Amino acid sequence: MATITKKKLIQVISQKLGVHPNDVRNVIQSFLDTMTHDLAQGDRLEFRDFGVFEIVERKQKIGRNPKDAGVPIIIPARAAVKFTPGKKMRKLIEKPKSAGHTGMAR
Repeated sequence: MATITKKKLIQVISQKLGVHPNDVRNVIQSFLDTMTHDLAQGDRLEFRDFGVFEIVERKQKIGRNPKDAGVPIIIPARAAVKFTPGKKMRKLIEKPKSAGHTGMAR
């Protein structure tokens, strides 16, 4: 599995569309800045077939220090970004199960 960086994404889109990389960079950065701003405002971003980004509130919880399990650590509540993939993306990323495998040991 490869890691796709913003730089690599810009190169791929630039070559695919025949657009100057600086123009692609400006559009991608503007898109990301707008998404970040909108999420910070509490907006929900929905892209059909791709997915939904939304802010969720993570509840406060009690954690444990692995070195000293007797001492509880309070993990404060916080806001987090949740991504839910759309139908088309879900179909593409789900791995089909092999037809002969039933999940039982033989």
